[in-house]
Amino acid sequence: MPGYAEQCRQLTVARAEHAWLRVGSQMVQQQALRDFAQAMAYFFAGTHRQPSWRKAGRDEGFRVVALRPRQVQRLSRKTGQVWVPKAGWVRFRWSRAVPASKSYRVTRDRSGRWHVAFAAIPEPIPGPGTGMVVGIDRGVAISAALSTGELLTAPRLGPARQRRLGRLQRRLARAKRGSGRRIRMKLAIARLKARETDARKDWAEKASTDLARRFDVIRVENLKIGNMTRSARGTIEAPGRKVTQKSGLNRAILRSGWGLLVSRLEDKAPGRVEKIDAAFTSQRCSACGHIAAESRKSQALFACVACSYTLNADVNAARNIAAGHAVTARGRPSFPGRLNREPQLALLPA
Repeated sequence: MPGYAEQCRQLTVARAEHAWLRVGSQMVQQQALRDFAQAMAYFFAGTHRQPSWRKAGRDEGFRVVALRPRQVQRLSRKTGQVWVPKAGWVRFRWSRAVPASKSYRVTRDRSGRWHVAFAAIPEPIPGPGTGMVVGIDRGVAISAALSTGELLTAPRLGPARQRRLGRLQRRLARAKRGSGRRIRMKLAIARLKARETDARKDWAEKASTDLARRFDVIRVENLKIGNMTRSARGTIEAPGRKVTQKSGLNRAILRSGWGLLVSRLEDKAPGRVEKIDAAFTSQRCSACGHIAAESRKSQALFACVACSYTLNADVNAARNIAAGHAVTARGRPSFPGRLNREPQLALLPA
C-alpha cells in the first residue's frame, strides 16, 4: 500500500480535480493521512488492532500542527481563542494553563460538546524519596484498594440519574430508526454518560497525582483488561453461556477505571510503577503466607484458615501485591524463602 508521502502526492492531485476537497484545509487532511499511516504502522508491529472507519457522531475531530504563539490568545480569566484553519478564531473555555505546544486537536464527543486539546508532555511528578511502597488491588465493588487500608471508588451516576438513564434507554428502544425522537434520546443518553465519564476521569487524575506524590514505588496487578472485558457471545457454532451476566461484569469493570488509573500513574510516575503477577494474590494470607481458596469468605472478608487472621479481602490482596508476592500455578512463591516473611512496608501496621 502507498505510504504517507505517496498519499500526500495523491491528495494534491485530488484537490486539483475536486472543488469540494479544496474547501477543506490541506494541513488537516495531511494530518489525517499521517494518523492513518501511524495507525497502520502500530497494527503491523502487533501493538494495536487494525484501524477501523471513522463513524459520524463518534469519531469527530481533526488535528492542526505548526501552531504559532499568536494563534492562541487569552481574552479573559475563563475565555480564550484559537485560530482554526478555514474557520478563523474560535473561542474556548480556558480551563487550565495552555502549555507551549506545536499542535492541537479539536474533537466533538457524543454529547455534542467540542473540545480543544493542546499537545504537551508534562513533567513527571517526583517521588517523596522516603522509599515507601504501596500496592493497589483493583476490583468492581471497590475500584482500588491500597495496602495502607484506603479504599477508593470511582464516582458513578446517582440513583436518580440511573433511573433516568433506564427510562431514556427504554424510550430509545421504542423509537423508530432515523426519527427525530431517536436522535433526541441518543443525545440525552450521551449527556448522562458524559457526566459519568468526566467524573471518572477527574477521579483518576486526582487519585494518580496523590499516589505519585506519596509513594516512591507503586505496584499493581498485571491485568489484561482487554481480554477480561471481551464479549462472551461466542459464535453460531459455539454460542457463549451467561452472556448477559458477562456483559454486566464488563460494564462494571470499565466503569471502575482500571486501565485509566494505571495509565495515568505510568505517565506521572515513569519508572516507579511495577506490575505484579496477580496469581493467588487474593487467596494468600498477607500475615502468614498460607494460600487457600477457603480463606476468601466473601467479596469483602478474608479470614485465614491457618492463622485466623481477618482483614478486608481487597486490602489483603493489596498487601500481597505491595510485598511483590506472586505465586505460580502450583502454589509456590515466585520469591524463594520469602513465603513466611512479613511484608516490608513502611505504612503497614506491625
